Amino acid sequence: MGVRGVGARDRRRGERGIVNGAELHRRAADRALELPGSVLTHPFGEETDVYKVHGKVFMLVTTVHGEELVNLKARPEDAHALREAYEDITPGWHMNKKHWISLHPGGRVDPEFVDDLVTESYLLVVAGLPRRDRPVNPETFGRP
Repeated sequence: MGVRGVGARDRRRGERGIVNGAELHRRAADRALELPGSVLTHPFGEETDVYKVHGKVFMLVTTVHGEELVNLKARPEDAHALREAYEDITPGWHMNKKHWISLHPGGRVDPEFVDDLVTESYLLVVAGLPRRDRPVNPETFGRP
């Protein structure tokens, strides 16, 4: 399936990305809460927002060494391509580096792309749920 929007337009032409960490956190959180069945939890304390769907994590929002970041699930091939294309996307902090990425503020990742990445992370998790527990069909959600 791949990350939606990758290739739809060239995001590497110096477009203005998310400038600060508060904006990154807010944008990712707003998108996550729009997704059906998304729940905000704090299993690691109030300093880390953990978003789940049917008990499975699809996004973590936290601050590490003074820098805000967002951890998202990604297909291994997409994670690799994203890390190669964007300096503000790195292997997932404190997560399985093959399946998770971290978004950092200050680079070229624009707000709409954050929405796409959050949605893809959510859909990866939903696709792994038993069909009866899926709040949406991951194959058709958000497609015309």
